[in-house]
Amino acid sequence: MISTEIQQVEKYYTIISEYLVKYSMQLVGALLILIFGLWVAQKISKMIAALMARNNIDITLTNFVSNVVKVLFIVMFIIIALGKIGISVTPFVAAIGAASLGAGLALQGMLSNYGAGLAIIATRPFIVGDTIEVKNVSGQVKTIELGYTILINEEKVEITIPNKHIVGEILHNSFNYSLVKGEIDIAYNASAEHAIELIENVLKDHELVANEPLSQVGIERFAESGVTISYRYWVPTTKIIETKLAVNGGVYSAIQGADIEIPFPQRIVTINKNELNS
Repeated sequence: MISTEIQQVEKYYTIISEYLVKYSMQLVGALLILIFGLWVAQKISKMIAALMARNNIDITLTNFVSNVVKVLFIVMFIIIALGKIGISVTPFVAAIGAASLGAGLALQGMLSNYGAGLAIIATRPFIVGDTIEVKNVSGQVKTIELGYTILINEEKVEITIPNKHIVGEILHNSFNYSLVKGEIDIAYNASAEHAIELIENVLKDHELVANEPLSQVGIERFAESGVTISYRYWVPTTKIIETKLAVNGGVYSAIQGADIEIPFPQRIVTINKNELNS
């Protein structure tokens, strides 16, 4: 039993020794080729990244392209090194192709997200800092990755959207700002022009209300109990709630301070005495 194992060890030792003697120079050459390949891949990757950076290409796309080029060069030099020591790479290529096909079918959802991410980075329908709305979800763009995009809304909640749900959809982009709407009723006997002027001043005095696009104030409709004054203005997306509360408070104080009546819902009922007597 022991003698058999010793014979097997000696057999393998002989095979390895003969291989090393026969391919010693090839092994050294393959190792040198691999080291040279790693150096070349690193250099070319850095050159491509620097070139794309000089042309103001998106950093995510720059990193992706430079890493792909680096991996391709490394694989190429590994194949050359394996051929140098007498190892046929044909079975490996076939196995890699089969594995790639299986992985592609299994990860087609993820790959579609990556493809959509590349499309977003290349066409730039929005950038970090823009405010977008897609599929009834809105927020300010915080991060654009290859597989997903992260939004942050006015409640400071992060929303992660797979990129395949963005490309090909109807996209609303209001850039850095979001539209806020408000309204207040005044009595019919009050001056609508004066109320509009007061609201415009409140909007102008608030530091977070954007100067461009311009705020809009005017008569929205003639309600049952009064005239509805509507005001629309733009604010940074992450400051919507606090700005809306502050502006509404300022509008209410300005209208009350000017002795303009704010009516409450009411209904006038007329009683016919003749019908009651009958």
